[in-house]
Formats: sequence, structure tokens, C-alpha cells
Amino acid sequence: MKLVILDRDGVINQDSDTFIKTPDEWIPIPGSLEAIARLNQADYRVVVATNQSGIARGVFNIMALNAIHQKMHSAAQSVGAEIDAVFFCPHAQDDHCDCRKPKPGMLHTIAKRYDVSLKGLPLIGDSLRDLQAGFVVGCAPYLVLTGKGEKTREKGGLPPGTTSYPSLAAVVDHLLKAPALSYAV
Repeated sequence: MKLVILDRDGVINQDSDTFIKTPDEWIPIPGSLEAIARLNQADYRVVVATNQSGIARGVFNIMALNAIHQKMHSAAQSVGAEIDAVFFCPHAQDDHCDCRKPKPGMLHTIAKRYDVSLKGLPLIGDSLRDLQAGFVVGCAPYLVLTGKGEKTREKGGLPPGTTSYPSLAAVVDHLLKAPALSYAV
């Protein structure tokens, strides 16, 4: 099984320093949904791993998050894309959970659910914590320069082996040109 893990805000949709709180605030980055469709056409399953601390902070609730994700799924399907699943951490940083990136708990859950090894699996994010979470479990870290990506690159300290691309569409171009990767099933 070929699997790709994507962060949500700043990778698939535009990011906001004040959180994406409603479906109206969820706006896809041009070309991102079509890139997911191209992954699907190449037999990749696409999952999202996203921190959503706005829930713990009381900025929005689980109903709002579900509505946002329904909009994302509908928008993806409208261009022939399928997001297989969305994994999220609802906790704040001071909750000390193991699922909030940069901790790898959410990624371990994905590996268990799909019965795959994370080694070499592409993980695409726009923040250092996305890449750190992937790196510690052996994922191949890809930084997109959309969202917080430019600032992340400027700050430095990226995990070894991180490659950066202008957008999700550019990462997908690279992945689809690369020799086929096979993952443990």
C-alpha cells in the first residue's frame, strides 16, 4: 500500500494565525486538491494528520471541526480526489498528550490503522513540528513553502533529509516522477 501523510492547514488549505474556525474559513490552496487527486490516480492513499488545539482552547468545537472536514472532503471529491481519513489532536500544548505534533503518537496511530511501516513514508507539512514528528518515526519529511513553510525554512533546524517544494502540487510532481516506493503491508 502506498500512503502519504499530509498536514492540513498551510498544506491543503490556507492557514490562519487565528485558527480555521468555520467551513467558510477553509479555503483550499490552488492546486492542492488536484494534487491529491493525482496521488489517488497513482494508487496512493492520502491521510491528514493535523493539530487542532483550537478545540482545547475553546475557539471552536468538534461540530465545527466536523463541518470544516466535511467541506474539505466535498471539495476534494468535486475534483476527483479522495482523502482517506483525517486524524487530529484536539489537545493544547500544555495537555502533554502524545498525539500533538511534534510528538509521534498520531503517526503511530496511522501506522497501526493502515498496518504500514512509517519508514520512508512521505510526510508533507509546512511547520517544523510536522517534520519533526515524521522524522522521529522514519518518515521522509517534505516541507511545502505555502502556509508557514517560508518562515519554517528561514528559521532553519529542519530534520536531516528534509526537502522543500513551493507547494503540495510540486511535492506530488516529485513523488510521481520518483521510482515507485513500496511500503510494508
